[in-house]
Amino acid sequence: MSNNTSMNDTARQVSLEGSARGVSIMDEATERGLAELLEKVAPLLQGRRFHNIVDLLSLASDAVDMADDALIQKMMKTYEEGVGAAWSLGNAARYAANEACVRKTPSLFGLVRAAGGEDVRRGLHFALLFLEVLGRQMRDDPAA
Repeated sequence: MSNNTSMNDTARQVSLEGSARGVSIMDEATERGLAELLEKVAPLLQGRRFHNIVDLLSLASDAVDMADDALIQKMMKTYEEGVGAAWSLGNAARYAANEACVRKTPSLFGLVRAAGGEDVRRGLHFALLFLEVLGRQMRDDPAA
């Protein structure tokens, strides 16, 4: 309660100083708004957590200052490639799920026959290469 009183007193003091000079710094609504804002910010100021907010704003400002056209272009290219990859994977998964529902479940011999198709072999080759790279990254020895 004493914090609210001191903040209201501070807002009144600013108003009185302006009135003493014959200049109205703030109207009554602005004074009330400032007093309410000070009440809400008081715990942040007292706990020195407001400094974290200022530091975060400073970090954001530095990021904006460092963001040149080349960085923006790299970020956009990475974003577009990521969205394109997700779109391709989503389409492939939806198509395969639809085909699996529509087609009859193949026998073991039917699966071997399906593996003879060029597109299936290409996909299997990609999957095996992907798993090879993944396995290489999972080794305990980073030098290998």
